[in-house]
Amino acid sequence: MFGKSTFKFLEELAANNDRPWFEANKPRYEALVREPALEFIAAMAPALEKFAPHFRAEPRKMGGSLMRVFRDTRFSRDKTPYKTNIGIQFRHELGKDVHAPGFYVHVANDGCFLGAGCWQPESDALGRIRDLIAAKPERWQALLSDRKFAALWALAGDRLTRPPRGYAANHVSIEDLKRKDFIGLAALSNTEVTGPGLVKLAATRFATAAPFMRFLCEAQGVQY
Repeated sequence: MFGKSTFKFLEELAANNDRPWFEANKPRYEALVREPALEFIAAMAPALEKFAPHFRAEPRKMGGSLMRVFRDTRFSRDKTPYKTNIGIQFRHELGKDVHAPGFYVHVANDGCFLGAGCWQPESDALGRIRDLIAAKPERWQALLSDRKFAALWALAGDRLTRPPRGYAANHVSIEDLKRKDFIGLAALSNTEVTGPGLVKLAATRFATAAPFMRFLCEAQGVQY
């Protein structure tokens, strides 16, 4: 799957982030990035089936679990055309975009990690998550403090500076109700990415996030 040459290619892409270089090196992109990523995605499918049967590993070149290499530069000052990381998302079968509940793998020279949760959910989905936390704070706190989850995962993302409208400022989970993202991140080393046990390792760590993901799915009214 991934090797040291994968990271080398991403490093070179960062130094030569333009269309002529990428087109000249596209065979290397295919061999060192896309093909290993699709192999990893295909190998994750049976693992996901065991602990997250409603999430999909789709090893397609376009429109599957592998995120596109092209950056969306429309609203960014940075106009470099290509991403210098590998992004892989295992989305819920009902999810249509990166904001839906999902498991995520990030491979980059400046840091690799696993992710689980909802990144920048749209306002209705965000409200449903907050409502469930407000209604069931004991369950929410228990899953966050679970020994296996807490040992690997840390919640990250943006949050409001003030309590969101409609929620008591003294609510026991007010700091989490301020969140705009509901994502957990787990560190992943370069050695783990390039090692032979990546599929088993990712599946094992993702499985520890199952109660967290089940909570988010319940908030959206979908099966985990």
